[in-house]
Amino acid sequence: MSKTAPTQKLGFLGGGRMAEALINGVLSAKWYRPDQIHVADPDRGRLDHLKTRYGVQISAANHEVVALSDVVMLAVKPQVIVDALTGIREVLTNHLVISVAAGVTIDRIRDLCGPAVRIIRAMPNTPAMVGEGITALAIGPNLEEEAVACAEGILRSVGRVVRIQEQLMDAVTGLSGSGPAYVFLMIEAMTDGGVKMGLPRETASLLAAQTVLGAARMVLETGQHPARLKDQVTSPGGTTMAGLHRLEQGGVRAVLIDAIETATKRSKELGG
Repeated sequence: MSKTAPTQKLGFLGGGRMAEALINGVLSAKWYRPDQIHVADPDRGRLDHLKTRYGVQISAANHEVVALSDVVMLAVKPQVIVDALTGIREVLTNHLVISVAAGVTIDRIRDLCGPAVRIIRAMPNTPAMVGEGITALAIGPNLEEEAVACAEGILRSVGRVVRIQEQLMDAVTGLSGSGPAYVFLMIEAMTDGGVKMGLPRETASLLAAQTVLGAARMVLETGQHPARLKDQVTSPGGTTMAGLHRLEQGGVRAVLIDAIETATKRSKELGG
């Protein structure tokens, strides 16, 4: 990954877990230096933590961070987006703004920031904290490819990146944004099943988590349809077929589809 120009500065409005994952990612990838990163957050404890751990520059004032930055990452909850952007419009000029606020549209951000601001909407997920995230990008109007490449570089530091049309962003939120929680629930249930059958909990948890990790890597690295990979594990009359039959009886497939649909609808509600 190539480095940014030494004069470029990256600002974060919000210093929570996703912001920290991105800070760690770009520093590890040498995409930015600590002195090029500025963070604003109302929680002084978070700011002190980020300063101590990563050596980044900190401030309690959003407008100070924006004034010192070329690229601004909106890493705040959607419910506080208006408060976060209040008072910074006058210091926004030709900034590239990358928003990770779920449900908040590009048009809404332009209304708050001004039409001259270049905007990219992004939806990363929490595995970004271990460098295994997936981020979907929706590109705002009048963005040059160089700006898009900059955003992709930042977000690739914590995982994979795909480009989508903005109207699909709520579906991304319901699938990959909320998806880690579905998988955690599945790992927990698989672990409990192993414990019920006599395995020590620590061993059962390791077996469940590594099984999910390995299965996911097979999907990504082989490029085969999950159904085909499933069939390769399923012997006629065997244990896997018996387990799959019980899952289908329990409606697992339909429930997962419904969960993604419900989360997608909630994302639209949050966006107003």
